[in-house]
Amino acid sequence: MMKFVLCPIFILGFCAVVRTTRAQTKAPKSRVVIAADVLLDGRGHVIRNTRVVVEGSKIVRLDPKAGPVDYDLRGLTVMPGWIDSHVHITWSFGKDGKNVGSEETTQEAAYRSASNAWLTLSAGFTTVQSVGSPTDVPLRDAIARGELPGPRILTAVEPLFGQGEKTGTPDEIRAFVRKQKVAGADLIKIFASQSIRQGGGMTLSREQLTAACDEAKRQGLRVLVHAYKEAVRAASEAGCTQVEHGTMATDEDLELLAERGTYLDPQAGLVIENYLANKERYLGTPGYTEEGFAAMEHVLSLNHDLVRRASKTKGLKMVFGTDAVAGAHGRNAEEFIDRVRDGGVDPMAAMVSANSLAAEALGLSDRLGSVAPGFEADIIALDGDPLKDITAVRRVVFVMKGGVVYKNVMQGRR
Repeated sequence: MMKFVLCPIFILGFCAVVRTTRAQTKAPKSRVVIAADVLLDGRGHVIRNTRVVVEGSKIVRLDPKAGPVDYDLRGLTVMPGWIDSHVHITWSFGKDGKNVGSEETTQEAAYRSASNAWLTLSAGFTTVQSVGSPTDVPLRDAIARGELPGPRILTAVEPLFGQGEKTGTPDEIRAFVRKQKVAGADLIKIFASQSIRQGGGMTLSREQLTAACDEAKRQGLRVLVHAYKEAVRAASEAGCTQVEHGTMATDEDLELLAERGTYLDPQAGLVIENYLANKERYLGTPGYTEEGFAAMEHVLSLNHDLVRRASKTKGLKMVFGTDAVAGAHGRNAEEFIDRVRDGGVDPMAAMVSANSLAAEALGLSDRLGSVAPGFEADIIALDGDPLKDITAVRRVVFVMKGGVVYKNVMQGRR
């Protein structure tokens, strides 16, 4: 019998999708065996001719002799589900085809957000960090309850926008951080620079930035900082967890990040390429001008240069993130291609950046990002070998998250 759910008006769309998908989202089988002849373990190793034994939502062992085989993924490349450290999962285009970001809270917007989640999961991303919007929260929670298919979501809820003195005193900034914790934030997102479309200048004082990052640590939360130019160094010196973008950072800045253990999440191409491909859908909406688009065309080469330099900086922890906005959801893996092709990143390093290294940056290295006993059974398979041909990341044919199979193009081989 169909069950109806009472929902606030702004998530009615989510609830409608719940009614249509609840029957399709099955509990994990008690025991599943996956056969693989090429397995990337998420930590930089290749394991050959093995079988992954899953019980419930967890991997319990790797055993070449385990059987019977439930999913025969031989001939494919098997690995942990990817982690995208920077998305905006609820951003979409509205009825008129124009960007509405995450501001729209209609039923239609909720459907579009649910679609974004499904597209992202089916592309092989089993965990994402959305940074952030209050509209992330109902989507995150519906997916966590098993009511919608989608990636595991961590969200910043409401980001802190640097506006100089208007941002507030250090005490007021600390109060803002505590407010986000109460609102259910998994992390804190800070804009310490202008948009790169506006030049990327620093918008917070070092005292303000230090207050935000220190308070977040007191609350047990990580801090991701949108930073360009001098804000990159300032974020690391303030003890923040991770720098987003990092365009126009110097080699000395990158060395400081490596020395202090600050994670870097640069974008090699997808976000700019997506903006340029969808220019008419963004142009004229808040923050998007002809001048801004001209700046982005220039920034693309700067981003390639940053990734090349970052990949050569000894000890720098460069994680995978796309800044996926409207138009890019489900195409997140294109960033791998940009990093390898245009940024000179080693293909295995690119995979690890979205597996164990990303899990470490999220504080979840004991649960996610590796195919190993005790870890969540987040497992994907590609038709092809990304170590030889990075475009294989476009061909995700199998997706399991938490022991549940959501995509299996190889069903005839089950």
